[in-house]
Amino acid sequence: MARFPRPLLACPILLGLALLASACGKDKQGALDVAIVGDNADLFESGPLLSAGGQYVRAATTEGLVALDQQGQVIPALADRWIVTDDGTSYIFRLRDGNWADGSELTGETARDALKRAVRRLQGTSIGYDFAQIADIRAMAGRVIEIRLKAPMPDFLQLLAQPELGLVRNGRGTGPMKLEKKDGAAQLSMISPEDRGLPLVDDWKDHVRELHLRGLPAKTAVGLFDKGELGVVLGGRVETLPLIDTGLLSRGTARVDTAVGLFGLAVRRADGFLADPADREAVSMALDRDALLAPFGIGGWSPTTRVVAPGLPGDPGTIGERWAAVNLARRRAAASARVARWRAANGGDAPALTVALPDGPGSDLLFAQLARDMQAIGIGLTRAKAGNADLELVDRVARYANARWFLNQFHCGLGRGPCSDDADKASADAAAMADPAMRAMLLAQAEADLTALNAYIPIAQPVRWSLVRAGTDGFAGNPWAFHPLPPLAELPR
Repeated sequence: MARFPRPLLACPILLGLALLASACGKDKQGALDVAIVGDNADLFESGPLLSAGGQYVRAATTEGLVALDQQGQVIPALADRWIVTDDGTSYIFRLRDGNWADGSELTGETARDALKRAVRRLQGTSIGYDFAQIADIRAMAGRVIEIRLKAPMPDFLQLLAQPELGLVRNGRGTGPMKLEKKDGAAQLSMISPEDRGLPLVDDWKDHVRELHLRGLPAKTAVGLFDKGELGVVLGGRVETLPLIDTGLLSRGTARVDTAVGLFGLAVRRADGFLADPADREAVSMALDRDALLAPFGIGGWSPTTRVVAPGLPGDPGTIGERWAAVNLARRRAAASARVARWRAANGGDAPALTVALPDGPGSDLLFAQLARDMQAIGIGLTRAKAGNADLELVDRVARYANARWFLNQFHCGLGRGPCSDDADKASADAAAMADPAMRAMLLAQAEADLTALNAYIPIAQPVRWSLVRAGTDGFAGNPWAFHPLPPLAELPR
């Protein structure tokens, strides 16, 4: 068996915390005003899959066995240590001393039941397919819980740290923060170490502050930040990126995460010109991906033609970028020929497609280039609302760095558009493989099946922007573009 890992924090009292400096012109004991781009109602979500705002609040108020710190690394939470067996199929967690929020004892049995409920709630979702790897969840002696997997899953701890895996008893989580709804906003404050079952610290209140959290439209949040009324803005996306003053970027106040995940066009209606995979491929061939990204001026934001992000751990390298040796002019010539054949077989009319993009100036930039790309091969492109469009922008950050996450986003069980039963089977077979080489080979086969289907047209990896006032600690860029709130709530000692 592997040894217990050393805790990643010097003291478990500081679980999930980092340093916070003053912001918004208030003294260090004042609350920090934080906005998350989105709807304020998202902060109080209770569904199985959460929006960005819901994820931030759930992670702050409802601990799982493990959590993510500001660097995106897995750290202890309800479990203060764990071991992984040498074959990678058994994870044994030792729970910290303490109670649930309702005062009942935190035990292996109660944690097991809470985890089973959390996993059941996610059935039928993309994360639910990720958790199909679990064979059994067992309570062992005292405060010990074991999770057995059907086969090794190197990213299992990262998956277990997701906000949706926060554990509750009688409807309440264990912190590290408590939530109060005040004037329609979320007021978050740290729970005392003693109430969390951790060693008593006499002066703990002197080193934390409240967070006042609101969900706001991007334009409103940027305006309030510019006025000094917000210390941090989180969750900005490409469609609102042009709202940021370039001066903020140059001064380092604006932070941009180039994240692991999906950023491209999904086929939602496989009819008309998009009925044939070869014609769907023509759309992908026509895209000038460099020109699509160029107006945003984000360093390190690179285009891709792969369904699965390139360079992930365990990637066997058998699938590369498409058309690497074919320049744009030749790709468009081949795509134009397919459009011409379709026109000849369909009364001579040029194909017309619709695309759904979120509202915002960044989407306007994207659409203008997409329309030019389609016009170059003889396709007309207009915008439509989500649910009524042929194509829809997918802008989704991965939960863990493995091909399985990408493949599960297109699982037939989700009903998101054209799908591949062969890809689903290869992915499921990979999940049952103990041999890493065989697992990688099957995942590559599943990616090849999805690539041939051309139901998803990759453009790049997702990006997220944040605004962080100078002198504010507890924030760090990371591949998941997730910036937990508790690290923003501790003041420097």
